[in-house]
Amino acid sequence: MDALAGLLDGPRARGAFLLRSVLNPPWSLRIEDRAPLTLIAMVRGRAWVLPEAGRAIELGPGDVAIARGPAPYTVADDPNTAPQAVILPGQHCVSPSGEPLTALTELGVRTWGSDPDGPTMLLTGTYHLHGEVSGRLLTALPPLLVLEDSDWDCPLIPLLCTEIVKDEPGQEAVLDRLLDLLLIAVLRAWFARPDSQAPAWYRAQADPVIGPALRMLHNDPARPWTVAGLAAASGVSRAALARRFHEQVGEPPMRFLTGWRLALAADLLRSEDTTIGAVARQVGYGSAFALSTAFKREHGVSPQQHRLAATPS
Repeated sequence: MDALAGLLDGPRARGAFLLRSVLNPPWSLRIEDRAPLTLIAMVRGRAWVLPEAGRAIELGPGDVAIARGPAPYTVADDPNTAPQAVILPGQHCVSPSGEPLTALTELGVRTWGSDPDGPTMLLTGTYHLHGEVSGRLLTALPPLLVLEDSDWDCPLIPLLCTEIVKDEPGQEAVLDRLLDLLLIAVLRAWFARPDSQAPAWYRAQADPVIGPALRMLHNDPARPWTVAGLAAASGVSRAALARRFHEQVGEPPMRFLTGWRLALAADLLRSEDTTIGAVARQVGYGSAFALSTAFKREHGVSPQQHRLAATPS
């Protein structure tokens, strides 16, 4: 499992909110849903994304934006257009005054807007779940990132546009997987840019020594790793690995492994069908007590408290 696989391994899309919006100017949507991650893909026309803090960014056909929550933001035809709708948690939509919407309405399967033939069409995919595995990567993302159409070559937006309006058996699963694929493709292309400021542990995957070491830790976190064992598997001395790992990643190998194990545990704990002891064994702790001690030291709560907080009411 590499860093991008780890992003979606725990909280991969499950019944994600997906919507096609077809709009006639002037239009403006205020997003206050507090979702951890939202992807906006332009199909036709142009739109502005205005974060709560920072500069507004214009999107054109083929451009994709990723908004990292929970801060609110606005998507509009023009930065000066006043919001016509407010999107609240649970994708509850109201007018700016809190009244039922009248200017925007359903236009078909997963389609919403003001005009079925409007000149602007955008796709929105929202992830509702927070996950500690994805947190390791999401904290490295800016509140708003944009990948322009000219920066990559990807057929997924037209495919998602075609599939989003279908109402067939298993369609929700199809759309979830397409959203995951699109998100991974965007992040992979964005992190490959020299100006992306990718986190040190992501950049270190390209190092001929540390890259394989990171993949070993990612792929087999339950193994009783030691710095000496990791160095032997990497073909370098213990001292050389420790020094190079700290230089490239910014922390010692065993500290990185602890963070990775506890991030995996946090996601695994979301399943009520798995005991804390089973989770402990999957991530390299000998007992539920050992995991609980490390987990509480890292997160400030016990695994059981984390599980209760993460379970939908």
